Amino acid sequence: MKYLVNAREMQRCDRITIEEYGVPGLVLMERAALAVADSVMDGEFCTDKVLAVCGSGNNGGDGFAAARILMERNVEIAVLFVGKEESMSEAARIQKKICENYGMNFVSNIDVHEYTCIVDAIFGVGLSRKVEGEYRTLIEQINQASGKVIAVDIPSGISADSGRVMGAAVCADRTVTFGFAKLGQVLYPGALYCGETVVWDIGITEKSFRGELPRAYYLGREDMRCLPRRMRYSNKGTYGKALLVAGQKNMCGAAYLAGEAAYRVGTGLVKIFTEECNRVIVQERLPEALLSTYEVSEVLEEENSFRWPTAAGIGPGFGTGEGKWEILCLFLERCVCPLVLDADALNLLSGRIETLRERRAPVVVTPHVGEMERLTGIPKSTILEDLPGTCRRFAEEYRVVCVLKDTRTVVSDGREICVNLTGTDGMATGGSGDVLTGILTGLLAQGMEPFAAAKLAVWIHGSAGELASKRLGRRGMLAGDLLKEIPTVLLEGENA
Repeated sequence: MKYLVNAREMQRCDRITIEEYGVPGLVLMERAALAVADSVMDGEFCTDKVLAVCGSGNNGGDGFAAARILMERNVEIAVLFVGKEESMSEAARIQKKICENYGMNFVSNIDVHEYTCIVDAIFGVGLSRKVEGEYRTLIEQINQASGKVIAVDIPSGISADSGRVMGAAVCADRTVTFGFAKLGQVLYPGALYCGETVVWDIGITEKSFRGELPRAYYLGREDMRCLPRRMRYSNKGTYGKALLVAGQKNMCGAAYLAGEAAYRVGTGLVKIFTEECNRVIVQERLPEALLSTYEVSEVLEEENSFRWPTAAGIGPGFGTGEGKWEILCLFLERCVCPLVLDADALNLLSGRIETLRERRAPVVVTPHVGEMERLTGIPKSTILEDLPGTCRRFAEEYRVVCVLKDTRTVVSDGREICVNLTGTDGMATGGSGDVLTGILTGLLAQGMEPFAAAKLAVWIHGSAGELASKRLGRRGMLAGDLLKEIPTVLLEGENA
């Protein structure tokens, strides 16, 4: 697990490191500048003629210092100062004076096409206003440059909190950031503007949180250690029983994908509860699964259906027609095992969301942005402006674990926020969500706590997508290809 910080949290870390631990701010600035200079000269960027564009804040100070270091390394470099002398931070003023003392080449009129590399040090993570006027014009010029661009800490114009474009933003090929990755660097559209993001250790550590930990973080391969353990002395009952309530007429594939995914993550027994018309297809495609079928005119009353599973997933291809709302309500009323509500289960809840408060069991909901709009009435555009906040608030209000699916899926229990960084656009294909429901239900069936299971399920799902895209390409992937890669992801995790 690695933390993701917002602007306030990063500024607090800076302050504590400087004021309480006694590391001089200029020392941290020099370390940041060395990181930028090393990145410029790592062979990926042409350093024939470099331009550093510096603002009047500490981000500009990093840029001045990096420019001086590059000059000392015999790089032909010029500095364009675009801030105001009267509003300069003390550190930036010192670094600018040092550059002047060393005879740095300062320019005022530029043709961006003259430069093979541009260092963007205009605004840092503290930007809170919309970029307008001369700054906007300059940023638009930088984005038209033929040379590559390296951003210092964050591309100028990107919100460190949300990844939103604040009027205009530099589109960088690489972002060199310090201490911790910022939320705005991993959320879209900020992630697109950052290019490759590299996090450098400049001496700001987790000790500077002083017990006030960030809410947001992301998982890595090392977090696979929390997978349910396998024991030599065990049987299929040891590893849980997953029930998938899925599939309707002409939508049998969703039931199959979810069912196999649950098995692939190690679940001992998987039962698929589906319409009678799907019997033959499920038995042929997934003979390992138990099967329970019903006619749509029937109302489920068999009490064993609610007692049998250790976790249940409801919704993939389930439908919203006759009898489906009654089935969902029965599970909410009678099940005490963890429930995953996905797809049509969420569509059924739209307009009746208060029913969610009456359930007996722990619940994980897995809406994509469109389903969240239908559940809450919040416009999609507003949700996209603040995925983490929307996810956290929904989870808190309804006492659920929320998996808000998007290119960057966000998982929250109402307190913490986990942003998933795995996955590929090849997963933008029908059935991918059904696979996630199966993975998540399977992990819950094996006894994982709901929030931990949701975070790990999303990570496994995205990692399987990455492996499939490497093998097949991002265009030719199918949801079923994810199933083949789940065992590889789990094996790599066990060896991490």
